[in-house]
Amino acid sequence: MRITPSVRAFLFSLIILVLPAVSFGQIGIAVTFGPPALPVYEQPPCPAEGYIWTPGYWAYDYDYGDYYWVPGTWVEAPEVGYLWTPGYWAWNGDGFIFHEGYWGPHVGFYGGIAYGYGYFGEGYEGGRWDDGRFYYNRSVNNVNVTNIHNVYNTTVVNNTTVNRISYNGGNGGIDARPRPQDEIAARDRHLAPVAAQAQQTQAARSAPDLRASVNHGKPPVAATPKPGAFRDRAAIPAREAGAPYNPPANRSAGRPNPNAPAGRPENAARPENSAPRPENNNPRQNNVPRSENNVPRPGNNPPRPENNARPENNPPRPPVHPNDVPPHSRPEPPNTGNSRQDQKLQQQQEKLYNKQEEEHQKLQQTQDQEHQRLSQQSANEARQQQMEQKHQQQTQQMEQRHTEQQPRGQPPPPPTQNREAGRPPEEKH
Repeated sequence: MRITPSVRAFLFSLIILVLPAVSFGQIGIAVTFGPPALPVYEQPPCPAEGYIWTPGYWAYDYDYGDYYWVPGTWVEAPEVGYLWTPGYWAWNGDGFIFHEGYWGPHVGFYGGIAYGYGYFGEGYEGGRWDDGRFYYNRSVNNVNVTNIHNVYNTTVVNNTTVNRISYNGGNGGIDARPRPQDEIAARDRHLAPVAAQAQQTQAARSAPDLRASVNHGKPPVAATPKPGAFRDRAAIPAREAGAPYNPPANRSAGRPNPNAPAGRPENAARPENSAPRPENNNPRQNNVPRSENNVPRPGNNPPRPENNARPENNPPRPPVHPNDVPPHSRPEPPNTGNSRQDQKLQQQQEKLYNKQEEEHQKLQQTQDQEHQRLSQQSANEARQQQMEQKHQQQTQQMEQRHTEQQPRGQPPPPPTQNREAGRPPEEKH
């Protein structure tokens, strides 16, 4: 009997109700074709002390039967002394499965994948904790020493062959196995990806331009300075694809994974469903949560699987924050036949576009500050919901005003994922 996606989602939701504390690990669906190669991109500058680089990766959307790029980003560590072990795809004899990343006191096995910027296949060379502070290795990270002083320089000798392969095992995959120290790290206390990482994944999943079948392995947003900051000027597009990519003609969702842990529902370990859980006993999350990581925002929370239908069948929720609003492209040059008039109109359009972009950024900064103040006060859920309602109203009023500011007879510019961004230092391997 064939199980439709809607029935599968319904069954999964029932399992979630009775198994709320299933641990994170490998997914239960084996994808029949491997992910694209890792794109070539530059690292945005570290935004502040305490942020750790989490490399970008290809996730899989089971509704579309397509991989999509989750941009690399800087994430504030959930606990002092914790490091990020990236997730990775691996061949299990029946298909490709995804092993989810995690936070822990040591970096474990991540498939031997050379993600770059300190993650060269084994361990982590991008920085270290010392006396409660994180020190950055400037030889592999883009760090501004004017703002961040706890830095050092250690040249990394990479003995492995540099390539852009994004999966372990199988035909053409990385041939790597866990080392003894990786086995020790696997037994450490682990924390699931924080809420900000889930926000980054969900935002990527909602962006058609980040699907591999659309960008052919060269995503228009390859890295962001902070989670969810797809509109930020420091967001980085991919310089080139890691290898030519054309998706297979028959992109099925995959087949059940017989090696998945017992009791694991088939979609439970999708990265976008990996918000932190209370059982992690994270004192920083439970007492004084950090704003961008631990204050759940209704507009950014990953939807339940039963809502993960295609957009045309399930209209998106209204935006809550400016970063939830799809960015707009620059206005098309007018063509009235009068060059002088066209030039004047184009200047007016550019001025309006820049003004609206500035308003987006200012409102987002204001709302982020309010989130931070509320998190420091350990506000209850009712106050958080009240603040989110206010933020949603502010964002919708701004968007309505921007729509009304468009010249008469001219529709607002279409959404796009392209960004103007600076050029930080080249990626080093």
